[in-house]
Amino acid sequence: MPSKVSEAFVLRSYPYREADLIVSFFTRDQGRLRGIARRARRPKSSFGSGLERLSQVNMQYFQRENVELCKMDGCELLQSQFALANNYTASIGMDFIAEVCDQILPAAEPNERFFRLVMATLEHMRQAPTERTEEATWTAIQYFSLWAVRLSGFLPDLRVSDESRNLAREMLTTPIHSLTPRTWTRTTSRDLRRFLITTIEQQVERRLITAQMLETL
Repeated sequence: MPSKVSEAFVLRSYPYREADLIVSFFTRDQGRLRGIARRARRPKSSFGSGLERLSQVNMQYFQRENVELCKMDGCELLQSQFALANNYTASIGMDFIAEVCDQILPAAEPNERFFRLVMATLEHMRQAPTERTEEATWTAIQYFSLWAVRLSGFLPDLRVSDESRNLAREMLTTPIHSLTPRTWTRTTSRDLRRFLITTIEQQVERRLITAQMLETL
C-alpha cells in the first residue's frame, strides 16, 4: 500500500527509543491517528519543526492493517503556531485545545467539522493584534470548548447563568470572528467554561491537565 498524505494538526509527541517520537495527529480525511516518526529527534530530521504542537502540516505516512501505529515518513509545514507560543496564556490555550482533541476524538474517524473548528480557533488567535492575544485566547477557549462538546454529540442542557446561556446561544449560531465585540478575560462566562470542561472530563473519564492550568492564569 502506498504512502498517504493528509492535512493534519499535530496534537502531541513524546520520545520513543533514542531518536524517535510517538506522535498523535488529527488528519482531515482519516481522523485522529498515532504514528512513529523515525529519527525525528535528530538535527537533520525530515520532519523539521513540523511536529511542534498544533502545527498544521501535510503529513506523509504509511498505514498497515491491524497495526495501531502508522509509519510517518515526513511532513510539510503549512502553518506554524510559533508566534502564539511566545504568549504564556496563548501557549496554555493551545495546550488545552490539543489535549481536548487528543482525548475527545475517536481514533481513525474523520470529522471535517471538528477539523475546521480547530482551524478557525487557531486563526482567530493568530489574527489578533499582539496586545489582544490574551483576550483572543479566552474567546477561542470558550468557543472551542462549546463546539467540541456539540460536535462530539454530548452537549447537555446548560446549567449556567442566563448571561452565559445567551453567550452560548450566540456562539452556536455565529462564526468566531463575527461574535459581538466584548472584553474577554478568564472571568468571562467562567461558569460556562467550567461546565463545559467538566462535561468533557466526564465523557473522557479523566481530568484534563491543561484545564487545571487555565485556572491558575
